[in-house]
Amino acid sequence: MFWRDFLRRDQVDQEWREEMESHLQMVTDALLEQGLTPEEARSAALKQVGNLTARREEIYRMNGFQWLDSISGDVRYAVRGLRNHPSFTVVAVLTLALGIGANTAIFSVINSVLLKPLAYPHSEALVDLALAAPGAGGIVSSRGSLGLSTSMYFTFAEQNRSFEAMGVWIPRPVTVTGLAEPEQVIASLVSDGMLQALGVEPEIGRPLGAADQVPGSNEVALLSHGYWQRRFGGDRSVIGRKIVVDARPREIAGVLPAGFRIADTQTDLVLPLRLERSGATLAGFGLYSLARLKPGVTMEQANADIGRLIPVWMRSWPSIDNEKPGDALAESVYRAWRITPNIRPLRESVVGNVRGVLWVVMGTLGLVMLIACANVANLLLVRMEARQQELAVRAALGAGWGRIVRQLLIESLVLCGVGGALGLGIASMALELLVRHGPSNLPRLSEVGLDARAMAFTATVAVVSGLIFGLIPALRYAGPRVAYGLRDGGRTMSHGRNRYRVRNTLVVVQVSLALVLLISSGLMIRTFQAMRRVDLGFTRPDGVQTFRVYVPRELVPAEEEATRLEQAIAEKVAAIPGVTSVGFASALPLDGAPPNWNGVLKQGQSYAQGSSPPMRLFLNVSPGFFRSLGTRLKAGRDFTWADIYGARQVVLVSEGLAREMWGSVEGAIGQRVRSTDIRPWREVIGVVEDVRHRGVQEPAPTVVYWPIFGELAYAPITAATRSASFSVRTERAGTGALLNDIRQVVSSVNAALAVANPETMRETVDLSMARTSFTLVMLGIAGAMALLLGLIGIYGVIAYAVSQRNREIGIRLALGAQARDVRRMFVSQGVGLCGIGIAIGLVAAAALTRVMKSLLFGVAPVDPVTFAAMPAALLLAALAACYVPARRASRVDPVECIRAE
Repeated sequence: MFWRDFLRRDQVDQEWREEMESHLQMVTDALLEQGLTPEEARSAALKQVGNLTARREEIYRMNGFQWLDSISGDVRYAVRGLRNHPSFTVVAVLTLALGIGANTAIFSVINSVLLKPLAYPHSEALVDLALAAPGAGGIVSSRGSLGLSTSMYFTFAEQNRSFEAMGVWIPRPVTVTGLAEPEQVIASLVSDGMLQALGVEPEIGRPLGAADQVPGSNEVALLSHGYWQRRFGGDRSVIGRKIVVDARPREIAGVLPAGFRIADTQTDLVLPLRLERSGATLAGFGLYSLARLKPGVTMEQANADIGRLIPVWMRSWPSIDNEKPGDALAESVYRAWRITPNIRPLRESVVGNVRGVLWVVMGTLGLVMLIACANVANLLLVRMEARQQELAVRAALGAGWGRIVRQLLIESLVLCGVGGALGLGIASMALELLVRHGPSNLPRLSEVGLDARAMAFTATVAVVSGLIFGLIPALRYAGPRVAYGLRDGGRTMSHGRNRYRVRNTLVVVQVSLALVLLISSGLMIRTFQAMRRVDLGFTRPDGVQTFRVYVPRELVPAEEEATRLEQAIAEKVAAIPGVTSVGFASALPLDGAPPNWNGVLKQGQSYAQGSSPPMRLFLNVSPGFFRSLGTRLKAGRDFTWADIYGARQVVLVSEGLAREMWGSVEGAIGQRVRSTDIRPWREVIGVVEDVRHRGVQEPAPTVVYWPIFGELAYAPITAATRSASFSVRTERAGTGALLNDIRQVVSSVNAALAVANPETMRETVDLSMARTSFTLVMLGIAGAMALLLGLIGIYGVIAYAVSQRNREIGIRLALGAQARDVRRMFVSQGVGLCGIGIAIGLVAAAALTRVMKSLLFGVAPVDPVTFAAMPAALLLAALAACYVPARRASRVDPVECIRAE
């Protein structure tokens, strides 16, 4: 039989029946011609042809897929059985659906973030050209590597032997005007070789070429697909039109394909990064870079190649303080930084430090799946006990042990199939919520979704789960002892302690696993509490509204004029009703802006030849910035506008730096510092409390606060801070009305300026804690599910014990036992099981929570509070779960019970 015939078995059977009837009629007709009566002819024909039903079955058996037909019958039987027990089916399917759905959702995240290749052609050849610099201190970016300088880019791009293409890029906010109201968007400034390395071609228009990178050439821009749709409605005639970016008109050269991003940075515009060889120095390590390896080149060979070029770079370019290459002092400083290549696959760079979090969450949800399996296995055990006679009858009629096991496994697989289908729906909804409300700093978040690999994972989990929890009752009840069920009416197997052993073991396993997850969740809660208690160095972040304004040089060429414009904005914002103070700076705490690091020399301290002072964080701040942020001035005074426009050589320092350099806060006032040996000395006029700039978990760095305008710390250049981050102290923070007022103020100062990144400091703080929050939520969900399933397991065991011991309870009560004795008996049984599970769970948690060490802050992996509170909470919940069936047992009517027996 072919598959086609198998799928239309009823029709094929009808055809065979008709053919045999036709043959029977032919024999009957022949007998009629011999003179027999119709009844005699029909009877004689039947004797000649034989049993038609048996013939049809024989034909079907000879031509059919016996095994498939048999399995098909088992599936139909299983479906009927599950349909006849809806309460059992609903509980089992929902339990499985929750477990499978949760695991599928988090696997989809892992698949999209960690496993899927990046959306570039042959992305396995793309590498992050990272540099390690353990001696450079804080100058190494938050990505854990040193950026490239312009001189490094020219050296590496021109002299490497490992890359097909290599480029550098910088993400930067830019202001687009002329389309509607001014809008600040994210642009990526890319060098020649960048898009070639990525292997990305525009959807329409042309790519950027080497000619576009030449200073003075025609200004062009590429649009992202999203920006093209949002601003131009997908108009394909947009090529050649002009847009104004930072007050500079640019011709639209092309539109990038949908989903384009550089590494994990979404961008609205791609602009040429015009690097000039003349004027490039060794310093300026602010460029991100990536490259495409030549075929056959390994990571080790690429690292060796760049390692070869680092000394070449040091000898080939001048330093800031020396016009000619070969500055021995600068070379000694960079040697002290111990710059070495640390090239790694681009995907690893994109994933960052989220890998550990995702695998920990996957592991916890795997435990939830095990608990769900244990729960369903317990339900199946109960159901199997009710089906002992049925199994015994089937065995007596000839069904072998293997045949019965197969039937039971098919039932469990059917349950898992339905649970898996529902789980896919749950996973789909969970992923939709995650993409919409998940942490924005989760890499590749927008790519998260269900795909064929996730479907295959779901199918695998469903099948393996069905086999795991299906084998336990199948092996227990389908064995040789099944025949006893028929002989003793199903009672022999039901007596004795042995009957509860498997179910009790499963409950103990559930409780111990649930405790491990509850302790993990408890540790994350304690971590979150510890992070919320951290002194950030500023007060009431809910009452601070922040936003950023970028003043392009093309719009306001004069540096001082740019600062005066920013001052005018601050003064007008301060006049808005409800605003108490306003300030601005080059960066806000915890906002992730690129840091500026330099060495700091204090007067009277010298360094040996070839050594350099430790690197410190430098921030440019305006007068009033600390007051608006709520950062206390510990000694001295704040900047004044007279200090700034009068070019007075003054700075403020953080409390930690003051104590480190001068032993006390007060001792720093009046001292003098400078950034290099040839920069002028600056007087310390104030000390402010330490602020956590780099993360809630990170200790507060030592900081030098530089005036918002004036000579730069590292070069004799007077410059404004053109990307100014404003902080506004007001009770109206976070309201739409305040933002409208701020936009009107900025527009009134200069209509070409845009307000970007409006948010409260609370939102900034919460974003910096996004990884912890995400882990907390995931583990919290897993812990809640585990607790619920564990309690259901305990409740089920006690409730079943009550139902099976009704006669015993009735006799006990008839003989004078009190109701409280009956309650105590069943509650103590449940608590005993829970106690064993808790003991095992504590040992397992003490071993497993060490894996979470990197996720914890301010709490030890074996935190005594958590390890005491969670078992106590679990025990109390178990008491409640046991009390309900125990109370029902104490209300048994002895007379009715004994009469029923």
